Amino acid sequence: MTLHKILKYVALVIGVLGLIFLGRVIAAGDEAIEASVDVQNSVLEPMMWISYLVLGVVIALVVIFVIAGLFRGNIKNTIIGIVAFAVVILIAYFSTSGYEHTTSTGEYVSASTDHWAGAGLVAFYILAALAILSMVFSGVKKLIS
Repeated sequence: MTLHKILKYVALVIGVLGLIFLGRVIAAGDEAIEASVDVQNSVLEPMMWISYLVLGVVIALVVIFVIAGLFRGNIKNTIIGIVAFAVVILIAYFSTSGYEHTTSTGEYVSASTDHWAGAGLVAFYILAALAILSMVFSGVKKLIS
């Protein structure tokens, strides 16, 4: 049996279990869910375990296939991409500054948190600009040729 068929049957079983647990939650009603303070004896516990199982399987498969793809493909291009991303993060980090302040809701924000938030925004702007420029460049190149 191929891996595709096995995964299809596993997905079918998990889907059916999810539907059964969803029916159980709907049958219990809102009052039963709100009244159950203890999550371990709650109607929601089986649904949460299915969610944890699916999340764990997905994360494991992503890690396995990413690592396998790294070694099958051109690792030089992968390393160049990682280094380029690190350079963008460094440029964004050193071009911003952070300061301590209190939000409008009264929460304290440290200088480090503010600095990383600003760096994240600047990195997003840099990457968005690069993506737009690459699309424009590709379109112009296509028009010329």
